[in-house]
Amino acid sequence: MRHPPRSVLLAVTGAAALVGAALVPVVSASGATPACTVEYAVTSQWDTGFQGSVTITNNMAAVSSWSLGFDFANGQKVTQGWNAKWSQSGTAVTAANESWNGSLATGASVSAGFLGSWSGSNAVPTAFRLNGTTCNVDAEPTPTPTPTQPPATGSAPALHVSGTKLVDAGGTAHRLLGVNRSGGEFMCVQGYGIWDGPVDDAAIKAIADWKADTVRIPLNEECWLGLSNVKPEYAGANYINAVKELVTRVESYGLTPVLDLHWSYGQYTGNSAGCSDVHATCQKPMPDAQYSPSFWSSVAGTFKDDQAAVFDLFNEPYPDRATSTVTQAWECWRDGGTCSGIGYQVAGMQDLVDAVRGAGAKNVIMIGGLAYSNDLGQWLTYKPTDPAGNLVAAYHGYNFNTCASESCWNSTLAPVAARVPLVAGEIGENTCSHAFVDQVMKWFDDRSLSYLGWTWNTWDCSSGPSLISDYSGTPTAYGAGLRDHLRAVNP
Repeated sequence: MRHPPRSVLLAVTGAAALVGAALVPVVSASGATPACTVEYAVTSQWDTGFQGSVTITNNMAAVSSWSLGFDFANGQKVTQGWNAKWSQSGTAVTAANESWNGSLATGASVSAGFLGSWSGSNAVPTAFRLNGTTCNVDAEPTPTPTPTQPPATGSAPALHVSGTKLVDAGGTAHRLLGVNRSGGEFMCVQGYGIWDGPVDDAAIKAIADWKADTVRIPLNEECWLGLSNVKPEYAGANYINAVKELVTRVESYGLTPVLDLHWSYGQYTGNSAGCSDVHATCQKPMPDAQYSPSFWSSVAGTFKDDQAAVFDLFNEPYPDRATSTVTQAWECWRDGGTCSGIGYQVAGMQDLVDAVRGAGAKNVIMIGGLAYSNDLGQWLTYKPTDPAGNLVAAYHGYNFNTCASESCWNSTLAPVAARVPLVAGEIGENTCSHAFVDQVMKWFDDRSLSYLGWTWNTWDCSSGPSLISDYSGTPTAYGAGLRDHLRAVNP
């Protein structure tokens, strides 16, 4: 779905990277406040890579531009970065302001993040220089954080593609049958929290009690990367850890977690625009080249040792609403770059596949088609190249979509399902009943395909649509159709 129905979008002003001076000042041994303070954090770490962040507080006179310098001690390398111009020469790293975040008032702070590589050890830098002035003078050095370990696999099956099927490690075919758990894509960027409703053991057990075996988890790239427009308590390490905890809990009940990039950066005001905001506050027509590859490099690095986790590259692409021809739309979908009608640089699906595989992850990847993932007509023609051979086609189907009939499924989905695994990442209807999803499930059941109902949230079923009326799993009239069907086909 394009919009969580209960979302109340907060006004976000521009692309400003400055945040209020909310950091506790570092006080020197003499009691004086240092000229500048720098907080360095490793927000996520995996075998050969990590995600880091720096928060700089200027306690000197206001400056119109800034440059932060520090040194790595163990051969670490910065590979990508955001909210600053990152460069490295030998062990020396420099982060200089972007054109839009150079002003740093007295007492103001700015944050920037990066992805890096490491080998052997990943010690935290201990000396930082802001415009040549040493920061954190006389302060205690930042302690080396405990490396974040990959989440436990639990009892969820490790999955890979074999022909047209998803199979477990023993080669047994496995269908993804379950629900979407919305919230992680919008709560954080709106400043309300991370999840919409509980995600504790009782809440996940309620999903399992429906005999679901999969939970799709929509995410927000700005929250994961810790960009400065998101409240710090809901961003960066806090957000990543919350996602990791949920994945671990989902897997502990034998459920497959599907991690989905749902909301992303980039200003789009063209046909069918969901919002005019540059920030990740609605569904955009395509992922952005500025942050989406970094998001997937980090997510993939975090979960690459957990083959139970499935990656859904981008919720609902719709470049066809912006471009003038179907060919242009599919080329934009695969290749990205400068796409007609879209005002930001686009990351194509090939770029995101490359980001995932470049992080060393061989996890199964789902990719939706055009028209909000409702059109898979030329998916096979423009299918990205995957050295791991683990690509899955993703379809979204609602009663109000163009491709919402058996004749369309026969003509456009069946040829795709004959070549690669096919998953309906979202199915639903806005009738507060389940006649349409009953038809979808039967068509997919007849072909041993996968489907996930939207959504396990307590919203109004006519605008959601919502499967439940409470988080103990009481179904709505619409949700009863999916619950009863899952219990029948997935006992």
